[in-house]
Amino acid sequence: MQIRAVDGIPEIRPGDDLAAAIGREADLDADVLCVASTVVAKATGRYADLADYEPSDRARSIADRIDRADPRFIEAVIQESEEIVLEDPFVLAVTPFGHVGVNAGIDRSNAPGGDILLLPEAPGEHAAALRDSLAAEGFEGGVIVTDTSGRPFRAGQRGVALGWAGLPACRDYRGEHDREGHELEATVEAVVDELSAAANLVMGEADAGRPAATIHGFEFGDHDESDRLFRDRETDFVRQALATFDVDSQR
Repeated sequence: MQIRAVDGIPEIRPGDDLAAAIGREADLDADVLCVASTVVAKATGRYADLADYEPSDRARSIADRIDRADPRFIEAVIQESEEIVLEDPFVLAVTPFGHVGVNAGIDRSNAPGGDILLLPEAPGEHAAALRDSLAAEGFEGGVIVTDTSGRPFRAGQRGVALGWAGLPACRDYRGEHDREGHELEATVEAVVDELSAAANLVMGEADAGRPAATIHGFEFGDHDESDRLFRDRETDFVRQALATFDVDSQR
């Protein structure tokens, strides 16, 4: 399998044709195209200024407990969230499309059109739209909208999928057998996350300026498929535990 960064994509601004910008530079004879959520957000004008947010009492209360937190920024996080899972010592939020991340994924870097850059509103729909547009240029692969995210229990960040189209989210090995003949009962591989993390190695961070990567030679294989990537509340036991976590009692 080969992963190639797409060079030459210009700075994306609101209203730009992102598919055209990628299509001019990418090798469209690829099995998967990974696109950073930042350029999707920029193309759709997801900039905001902190001056536009009037902090609520809850935002001020949370900001008071977090070092150097701006209550206007906290209010933006609240408004971009379906649920706040943890308020202190950082804000962990559930986005409307199911992703759980720090500060609802709001970015304060690489946002030339405002103070902050919000996540795309519907990453799956954007992935499908990009795929449809590039299909006219001969692209037949899948599209993943990626972001970087921290990891529980581990230092550092890695790429994750926010939305995808044209490929399943997961390989479901349940019902298959291992080399000793034992039936697998729980193994479900988050393929779109693994591809996103691999693509992030060549897309880079900070000022790398490579917001897309193509993946060549990927095969899903003869496995059952699943599009269930984000856990719901009923099966997310960590999220349930955080809902009852008392930060003050742990200090």
